[in-house]
Amino acid sequence: MPFITYLSGLLTAQMLSDDQLISGVEIRCEEKGRCPSTCHLCRRPGKEQLSPTPVLLEINRVIPLYTLIQDNGTKEAFKSALMSSYWCSGKGDVIDDWCRCDLNAFDASGLPNCSPLPQPVLRLSPTVEPSSNVVSLEWVDVQPAIGTKVSDYILQHKKVDEYTDTDLYTGEFLSFADDLLSGLGTSCVAAGRSHGELPEVSIYSVIFKCLEPDGIYKFTLYAVDTRGRHSELSTVTLRTACPLVDDNKAEEIADKIYNLYNGYTSGKEQQTAYNTLMEVSASMLFRVQHHYNSHYEKFGDFVWRSEDELGPRKAHLILRRLERVSSHCSSLLRSAYIQSRVDTVPYLFCRSEEVRPAGMVWYSILKDTKITYII
Repeated sequence: MPFITYLSGLLTAQMLSDDQLISGVEIRCEEKGRCPSTCHLCRRPGKEQLSPTPVLLEINRVIPLYTLIQDNGTKEAFKSALMSSYWCSGKGDVIDDWCRCDLNAFDASGLPNCSPLPQPVLRLSPTVEPSSNVVSLEWVDVQPAIGTKVSDYILQHKKVDEYTDTDLYTGEFLSFADDLLSGLGTSCVAAGRSHGELPEVSIYSVIFKCLEPDGIYKFTLYAVDTRGRHSELSTVTLRTACPLVDDNKAEEIADKIYNLYNGYTSGKEQQTAYNTLMEVSASMLFRVQHHYNSHYEKFGDFVWRSEDELGPRKAHLILRRLERVSSHCSSLLRSAYIQSRVDTVPYLFCRSEEVRPAGMVWYSILKDTKITYII
């Protein structure tokens, strides 16, 4: 039905008069030019001049649709149908704050599944920039007002590389309620809970503090309700930032290696050079090679001199470590100038005040858990 036809019907039924306005609907006029002569709603009673163009359907109060129905029996039936459709997928009735599922709304395990379990959306926290070993993730609590009750969130994280079989290596699973909020988890992971723009919206966050630099990590999140059902997975895959490299130290090591290689190299000097290059990180070794070739390439590049002075075997053990550096970080390590930045990240460490028996995770509501925040 066109909107103007709907308003005409209301006007005919005298429902737009001053003494009987429809709840939540207000029609008023503002000066926005002249109204077309075909619009009879713009004519004022007893006057021939045209009123300004009206602004239609101005919402001043949000009310349920079923309150517009006058008949009580019809209103209750409409209310029950709307509530069932919205909260219980149309396969059950709303009782207080939960869904009583119909007999045909059970899954293969015999559990009622008329109330959908929303999927949490995992994302990078906009307040903490990912670094070489720290990543902050967050998600909005998906607990609905009516229906299923979220009891826990399960967070899986693992490092992904060419040396790991992703199908066999499942990584580490963390229970947000049992491992993180209880304070019993690893010291490398901190959890917190805050509020969004609205006070009733909870945002959960997890900070991983012990990741390896220049590594690809996959994080997966799903919600668990009180019946043990799992939601759809939400995944974030990212590469941590390049590791910190002391550029001055790298240049000093390059000078030291040149002096050891220069002239006759004794067995002791060869062992000193080998130990020095094996003790530094792969990124530092890449930067040492860069400085060596920048200053002393006219005497032979780093690879050739290492093979000549240390022998093919030891040189191979040293140089193969450069393969661990990603193409992204290797391009940065070839830069003429490197500057490191260290940020301090304030965060809240959360600890539950409640002691719960093991195995009771499915019967505890996450929102009811009392949390102590420690700066």
